[in-house]
Amino acid sequence: MHIPDGYLSPPVLAVTGAAGLAGVVLASRRAAQSLDEPRVPLMGVMGAFVFAAQMINFPVAAGASGHLLGSALLAITLGTAPAIVVMTAILAVQALLFQDGGLLALGANALNMAVAGVAAAAWSYRVLDGGRRRRAAAFAAGTLSAFVAACLALAELASSGIRIPAPALAGALGVFAVTAVVEGAITAAVVAALERIQPSLLEQQQTSQPRLLAGVLLFSLLLAAAGFLLASALPDGLEHLAQRLGIEEMERALAGAPMPDYQAPWFSSPWLGKAVAGVAGLGAAAALCWAAGKWIARWRNA
Repeated sequence: MHIPDGYLSPPVLAVTGAAGLAGVVLASRRAAQSLDEPRVPLMGVMGAFVFAAQMINFPVAAGASGHLLGSALLAITLGTAPAIVVMTAILAVQALLFQDGGLLALGANALNMAVAGVAAAAWSYRVLDGGRRRRAAAFAAGTLSAFVAACLALAELASSGIRIPAPALAGALGVFAVTAVVEGAITAAVVAALERIQPSLLEQQQTSQPRLLAGVLLFSLLLAAAGFLLASALPDGLEHLAQRLGIEEMERALAGAPMPDYQAPWFSSPWLGKAVAGVAGLGAAAALCWAAGKWIARWRNA
């Protein structure tokens, strides 16, 4: 679902970049009005978990795969504004370190997955009364957030002059719909687990148990270091569509990344290279999300 550089036209890049930047700045300002410093570590931990979970693709249909987006999970645990900040930080780490999503397209990806994806999740969770029907609301939030982000990506491709024939569009929408349903199911399962372990976390109270944070961080570390062993090698929905349309040659790399395709090139063993890249990316995502939360909390205090 990460759009690479080369696919979007300059006007679309400009509009989506401006909209994405405006959304992230507005979210940062709103987060500064409500974010308490005791919740800053949770931003780092949830950022690490979503980063690690996004590394694991699962087969969907028609030779394509999908992965957890995490917008709904962040919205439910952190609140709308902090979730947008955290998702944007994750996207930045993925683009800068792993060439997963373009640098010029970072604004479009942030608009799709951070701003729109989180907003769609937060809206549906609130409408379905997530306080009383958490699991059903979490399922709907996860499903809607992923599908909205995917539809925006398709619209941006079409607006950039990429012709998507009706059969290819129907196939892509089908793949994204299945991925969205799986996203909803995973979100509901995680919310159900958190509801049993620490319900206050879902009510966005100020404090959370250090043991819970340590447990989530350890689980995220295991996912980042070894999750690739379980991940599907099939292309994700957007890559599958690009192959079907024959537009892969349009992809451009604005600048080199130290660990492209989540592979540390300093190791001869591919397995070790992926494990090191995953752990390094997880550390970078956790640190950047924590730093963003710390800055926002201090901004509020100032």
